[in-house]
Amino acid sequence: MTLRPLLLSAMTIAILAACQREAAAPAPAPQTPETAAATPASSHAFDPAIRSEDFAELVKTLASDEFEGRAPGSAGEDKTVEYIKAQFERIGLKPGNGDSFFQTVPMTETTADESTTLKIDANGKPYELKFGTDMVIGTRTGNSEVKIDDSELVFVGYGVNAPELDWNDYEGLDVEGKTVVMLVNDPGFHGKDESLFEGKRMTYYGRWTYKFEEAARQGAAAAIIVHDTDGASYGWDVVKGSWSGAQFDLRAADDPAPRLPAQGWITADVAKKLFADAGLDLAEQYKAAGKRGFKSVPLNAKLSLDLKSKVSEKQSRNVVGVLPGSQRPDEAIVYMAHWDHLGKHDDEPGDNIYNGAVDNATGVAGIIEVAGAFAAQEPKPERSVVFLAVTLEESGLLGSKYYVAHPAFPLDKTVGVVNIDAMSVAGKSRDMTVVGFGSSELEDVLKPIAQQQGRSLHAETHPESGSFFRSDHFNFAKAGVPALYVDGGHDLVDGGKAAGEAAGKDYGDKRYHKPADEYDAATWKLDGTMQDLDVAYQVGRELAGSDRWPNWYEGNAFKAARDQMMQGKPAPQ
Repeated sequence: MTLRPLLLSAMTIAILAACQREAAAPAPAPQTPETAAATPASSHAFDPAIRSEDFAELVKTLASDEFEGRAPGSAGEDKTVEYIKAQFERIGLKPGNGDSFFQTVPMTETTADESTTLKIDANGKPYELKFGTDMVIGTRTGNSEVKIDDSELVFVGYGVNAPELDWNDYEGLDVEGKTVVMLVNDPGFHGKDESLFEGKRMTYYGRWTYKFEEAARQGAAAAIIVHDTDGASYGWDVVKGSWSGAQFDLRAADDPAPRLPAQGWITADVAKKLFADAGLDLAEQYKAAGKRGFKSVPLNAKLSLDLKSKVSEKQSRNVVGVLPGSQRPDEAIVYMAHWDHLGKHDDEPGDNIYNGAVDNATGVAGIIEVAGAFAAQEPKPERSVVFLAVTLEESGLLGSKYYVAHPAFPLDKTVGVVNIDAMSVAGKSRDMTVVGFGSSELEDVLKPIAQQQGRSLHAETHPESGSFFRSDHFNFAKAGVPALYVDGGHDLVDGGKAAGEAAGKDYGDKRYHKPADEYDAATWKLDGTMQDLDVAYQVGRELAGSDRWPNWYEGNAFKAARDQMMQGKPAPQ
């Protein structure tokens, strides 16, 4: 999820969290019915139709203090997944993972010792960086201790290796044993050079996740990203909050890509000092890194680290329910939302429960409401409809990544995906946001439905935030399955675009990834939320009642994967 002067629902918000790690011991056994948390009782009478009263009841429950911020592996998870399962059963869905509603996702939990310091020696000037104040650091290795001694620091610009774009910040550089320092976002972003990459719209190369992945492929000992609010689209408080406490990852056996021994961020102020000690001006290096032909720059500094972490093997759960199709039950449309959030931070004074009402109790409530509408509709859907509540989104889209590797329906039988993440609660709008607008033929299904509500479609208002890569649909997209990520509009009926921008900024500044993200009956305007859910439902209804197989548009990077998986099958209608 992300934040910025943003989309009014702060929808995109994604993934700022995960130092992920490997497995060493078997995951604990799944809970039995005897040990599972009791499902919170509710006297609320649900209606099969999509209703704001039902939606509000679902959000209030999922975002209540009783659920403790829905952290994976916690008592809050137990309550959450049992509650979602109970709602699926109430609606009449069938178990989506064999005879179970749960899909176990093995994970490793790593909690860094926050007394850890980064020791820097810059041109003979030693100093220490403090966790949270100056930097955050973690490991994905699964090791309880990571030691790095006198690793040379080298500035690698944006840390991008994109041969198809004739760009390689690592060209001619051997970083084995070294620590790479790099900038967030894409080359050209800070210099506003529209000729580089996709101009203002962030590509996957701009995401911090990619930068750490590439540094690992290059063999670096550690990687550090320089934080800036514009480039990241969130402030340092979000970085600090997301990298503090328990961090989660898939086991190495389930995700064997290279992993860095240590990775993290430093503040802009620390970066200025680090570069100044090397005789460099950080502002000038921003300019240089955004130009073709950039060459890496030694920082004449060394980094030492003794990082101790608590590591344990655990498991989390996706919740999967299916409404079987009446005529082509082997073909499926997937509705998806992530149930997890940031949990309870016991070391913080005051309100320390990160309730995640907008992010993403709204999305889970949304797919439950859509499921009820599908179950009640006549005629019944011809294709199956899957309702997937995934875990570990806040830790790097891990639950959806695991599902894509172990799907309930084969990916070549998955017609498309509708993702709901952090719904707008700002009221009705004259438009509708499609994150990654112009990507797939699912938009051809969406457009006339939105037009029936008098709404136009457009891209996210802040494409520099990289929203398309920050929510769970991205794992389906990488695998080739067409995916649609829709959100509320920006042009509000009550107040226009200025009100939409203000609502997004207010959420981003005050509530996103903070304890204040709570259900608020006094300020939430759910009439627009119901409009958005109706659109999402109608898209799936159209697909479930037809033989259409939407694809990615020509020229889209994911089309080749879809074409390959559909090779040899009858031509879609």
